[in-house]
Amino acid sequence: MVSSSATTIEQYLAELPLERKADVIELRKLAQQHLPAGLQEAMNFGMIVYQVPEQIVGETYNGQPLVYAAIANQKQYISLYLMSVYAWDGLREDFESRYRESGLPMNIGKSCIRFKALSKLPIEVITWAMGQISMEQYVERYLEVRGSARRMKVKK
Repeated sequence: MVSSSATTIEQYLAELPLERKADVIELRKLAQQHLPAGLQEAMNFGMIVYQVPEQIVGETYNGQPLVYAAIANQKQYISLYLMSVYAWDGLREDFESRYRESGLPMNIGKSCIRFKALSKLPIEVITWAMGQISMEQYVERYLEVRGSARRMKVKK
């Protein structure tokens, strides 16, 4: 994984390879338009992140902001992380089904979509997925899962 030391989004975009810069800028615009309201755009973990404000979620398990989505330039591809999609099995299945129906090649990981060019993504499926879960629903699910993990530790 390639990690940037940029401290601002502008600095991050400026250091991108020319062949990826336009795609990352366009993906950022799509994220700004389609992700739920209330998220903060920031540089964190060496990538552009859309995170839940700390005052809404409180302390997280790792002391870092709770990331809803992120965009990262990697060595061989660009990654779009959609943690919200992967927090609900049904939503993930629906997303993957819609993606397959697009006929475009699908290269996904546990929480990311990997691609070499934005033209290789089903944009309508991506933007649909970005807006499926509200920030409040995402926080509720995070707290639910975090609570169950804590209960499991106590039971042992």
